[in-house]
Amino acid sequence: MKISIIGAGAMGGAIVEGLIKGDYVQNEDICVADPVRTTRDHFADMGITATPSNQLAAQGADIVCVVVKPWLVEQVLKGIKDVLDYDKQQLIVVAAGTKSDDIKEWMTKEEKMIPTFLVIPNIAIAQLQSMTFIVPSIAVTQQHTDAIVALFESMGKTIITDEAHLAAGTTLASCGIAYAMRYVRAASEGGVELGFKADEAKQIVMQTMRGAVELLAATGLHPEAAIDLVTTPGGVTIKGLNEMEHAGFSSAVIRGLKAGAK
Repeated sequence: MKISIIGAGAMGGAIVEGLIKGDYVQNEDICVADPVRTTRDHFADMGITATPSNQLAAQGADIVCVVVKPWLVEQVLKGIKDVLDYDKQQLIVVAAGTKSDDIKEWMTKEEKMIPTFLVIPNIAIAQLQSMTFIVPSIAVTQQHTDAIVALFESMGKTIITDEAHLAAGTTLASCGIAYAMRYVRAASEGGVELGFKADEAKQIVMQTMRGAVELLAATGLHPEAAIDLVTTPGGVTIKGLNEMEHAGFSSAVIRGLKAGAK
């Protein structure tokens, strides 16, 4: 299977890094198109085909991933439309807010549409730990869907959803990774106030988060049930939790998620 990534910025580059680290495709079957020479050279040094031409990248790939800023999607798609084989290729669009109706308007050719998916991963895809949302959008079959799910499952976890829930998925998982990092920063700064060096505090917080995630994944516990395991009457844990809630911790998280989904 040959895969082309058009746009190797933060997200596109992370997808390529994930493909390289994973075992779904070989490096020689990956092509990257990007206007920045240093970006192309970076991936070319890894045995990836790199080109400044979007059209060249789109030709011959089984899956074409367009990973550009939302305001560039129309331009890029129209630029590769004529070289795409609608009978043999699949199209993935990774761009928050891009609508399938618009893609259909831009890409219909002789009353046909290329099988198209809207996909939102997060940057942890570079470490094979993405939470990826997949919308089977236009002209897709179950066979197409199975192939796209298998591709992204090789780089993390996936959820098939509908277009109406894609914005919510984006803020929960794609934006959410930034929210988690903000907690790491805040807790690390608190650790410095408690007497640890900055690097030590960060390592403590990251390992603690790993432990929390693994505990929930392994046990299936509701988060509150897991919290109950480490809170004792009158203890420091419940005092700390209640102080965070007095400052609006849970409310602030929910409000931030809802604001990101607007």
